[in-house]
Amino acid sequence: MAYDDTTMRRPGESTAENDPAAYRRRVQFEDAVAGGTLDQSLAAPVTAIPAAGPAEDDGRDRLGVHLGWEVVLLVVAGVLGFLLWREDSAALQRPALDGLLVAGAAIGLVALGAGLSLRAGVPNLAIGPIVLAAEFQFAENGDKGILQALVPALIIAAVGGLIVGALILLLHVPGWAATLAAAFGVITFDQLRVDPVAVQGTWEPTDRAFLLFGGFAILAVLGGGLGAIGPVRRFFGRMRPVGDPAARRGSAVVLPVLLALIFSSVFAAGAGVILAGNTADPIRPGTGLEWTGIGLGLALLGGTSAYGRRGGIFGTLFAVTGLTLFLDYQTRRELDISLFAIAGTVFIAGLVATRIVESYGRLAGAAAAADWNAAPSGGLTTWSPTLPETWNTPAAPAARSDRWDDGPWGATR
Repeated sequence: MAYDDTTMRRPGESTAENDPAAYRRRVQFEDAVAGGTLDQSLAAPVTAIPAAGPAEDDGRDRLGVHLGWEVVLLVVAGVLGFLLWREDSAALQRPALDGLLVAGAAIGLVALGAGLSLRAGVPNLAIGPIVLAAEFQFAENGDKGILQALVPALIIAAVGGLIVGALILLLHVPGWAATLAAAFGVITFDQLRVDPVAVQGTWEPTDRAFLLFGGFAILAVLGGGLGAIGPVRRFFGRMRPVGDPAARRGSAVVLPVLLALIFSSVFAAGAGVILAGNTADPIRPGTGLEWTGIGLGLALLGGTSAYGRRGGIFGTLFAVTGLTLFLDYQTRRELDISLFAIAGTVFIAGLVATRIVESYGRLAGAAAAADWNAAPSGGLTTWSPTLPETWNTPAAPAARSDRWDDGPWGATR
């Protein structure tokens, strides 16, 4: 029977001190440590790996998904154009075409402002009331000239966007909440008018119809193309909610948030001036929130994600073109559909587009990589997600003289 069998031990003997096999293992371990053959990280404490922070990017966009969706939008716009032509072929000829292009340019500016704020992760819900406020500004001051009516509206809109952006950055509150509060303030200004306001002045935007719509088309395509570039997309999308949305994102979000809110407000003010100059009817008091729904809905329908950052290239242009054709078509057919109903329908369709973009718009490997977290599962301070760089295979202990005299069964016992 082996010496280390538990049945041969006397009562009260310590198994850790009197076990020859345990003693030999301890001696070999001490020799190995003295020779420096084990990993030095066993003797020195290892600093805990901090938990991984929120990822700035979860993969490159699959532009093929956006382009495929944009083909669908182009087909829909083509069908609406055919229906309008069949209803009245003069609608696509001048001078009616000039009015159609001006309306498209105004709606396009609203959609551009909404899309820019969405990409930056701070959806601007005040764009609709800003459109209506700019309409009142032009209607009351249009007789003083286009510059005196337009420039103050643009300056006030830019300053308002700057203030709201500073509020979001200082308090780190959701963009939709801060811009909704701003929208209530602009609505209060709009509803100071009790009666409709007749448009003053003689400025006719139809004289520059192709220039206005062409400018919108260039901005839409250029903005979409720049947004498809990885560094630019990540720069504007730093406020996209990743991880804990209440955690501050640092100074890197200051510039994109301010730029998005300032330019979206300026675009909305410009759209209001164009809409007021393109109508012969008085400007009626209201909330303007229908234009907020239309702008955000068109941006979503064009492929811009409701979560921010992702977006297409031609989607906004095609979506705006389709809605402009539909509005003219329903007017000629005397359907009298409410703008709120149209905004709600477009918004729901935009939410469907967002789900498509977010589900199929990124590489499959990006989602799997996001599941790995290098932080310890909990309570561990010496765990490392990678192999030590100084790992050495333990060497066999060197031959040495018999050490039985030192053991528990030695002659000196």
